Amino acid sequence: MEKPTGTLYLIPVTLGDLNVRAVLPQAVFTLVPTLSHYIVENIKTARKFIKAINPETVQAALHFSEISKHADPLEIPSFLDPCLAGHPMGLMSEAGVPGVADPGAEIIALAHKKGIYVKPLVGPSSILMAVMSSGLNGQNFAFNGYLPMENAERRKQIKELEQRSERERQSQLFIETPYRNDKLFEELLNTLHNDTQLSISCDISLDTEFIKTMPVALWKKQVPQLHKRPTIFMFSKEGF
Repeated sequence: MEKPTGTLYLIPVTLGDLNVRAVLPQAVFTLVPTLSHYIVENIKTARKFIKAINPETVQAALHFSEISKHADPLEIPSFLDPCLAGHPMGLMSEAGVPGVADPGAEIIALAHKKGIYVKPLVGPSSILMAVMSSGLNGQNFAFNGYLPMENAERRKQIKELEQRSERERQSQLFIETPYRNDKLFEELLNTLHNDTQLSISCDISLDTEFIKTMPVALWKKQVPQLHKRPTIFMFSKEGF
């Protein structure tokens, strides 16, 4: 008889340094102490998170595989071997929920191919929370990841996304490396039409949280400080 596989649990983590009980459901606190095998984006931050969830965890008994830009692509399929041997595993991003704007999506796809059951747990997603709080169209929106780094290409894509927003009534979301936020914001003000609704969601769920939506023309009069602060940018040619 074939041995059943373990479940791959998608474990949400906080979006920054704050009390884990403020944003995570009880299911996370119940599950984490039962797991000893993890696939994570960063081992150091994963250990810190697990300790915050359950200080009694024996860290030396935990087994980690790290899926990062340094991971060997040929080794990644073996990360799920504990699941295939019947052990439950946890998959964690460095912030927020795994699989969304996160390299964990590759692991999840492999799990489906290998017949491993994937179980998502409820937790904070900066993308979803930005949509929720923007007042823009939450029934038709697109997350576009990172815009091009080269100035001309970035301006071109911003204009194309603005045209798509107007044509399809679709809100457009994207992110930037935090230390380049101010440059991107400046580019948005110089490229978008004055009547385009621009929403900025910064430090979501943290004590320094800043969320505001208004036309580009008004943003030009009050520019926020976004440098090195995790930010979701979102715009639409009209509200909902």
